[in-house]
Amino acid sequence: MSEILEILEILEKNSRATAEEIAVMLGKPVEEVKEAIKKFEEENIIAGYSTLINWDRTEREKVTALIEVKVTPQRGLGFDKIADRIYKYPEVTACYLMSGGFDLTVIIEGRTMKEVALFVSEKLAPLESVLSCATHFVLKKYKDKGTIFEEKQTDRREQIFI
Repeated sequence: MSEILEILEILEKNSRATAEEIAVMLGKPVEEVKEAIKKFEEENIIAGYSTLINWDRTEREKVTALIEVKVTPQRGLGFDKIADRIYKYPEVTACYLMSGGFDLTVIIEGRTMKEVALFVSEKLAPLESVLSCATHFVLKKYKDKGTIFEEKQTDRREQIFI
């Protein structure tokens, strides 16, 4: 595997890894790693840095929904124009073109289920190209972006043998 891909994989797993740490891991000069990261950012290969938060462990109420959307592709533009319109809504955290029984997967976040439902009924479903929507609410996250959220509970009771 090339060092380029190794740098990207390290940053994908830990965006807080410094160029110095990455250089040590790969046995490369720090300046070479810094230049590679700068180039990745300029070329939008590294599109951003984010922190994965387990919101269930905070006081903040947050609802996540996955919406399956069937659309009519537009002549000459395919799915891109409608996807562009959908992903610009601030509630939308992700939008993917899919294969299978529907066209787009839209992931949104809101404070309540009602807020999510209003987004679907007032903003998403009325769009001209949208044929149908199926909304699925996330009830519990076990793992996200490779990170396990739930700690395994260990039985700390003392065993008694009879």
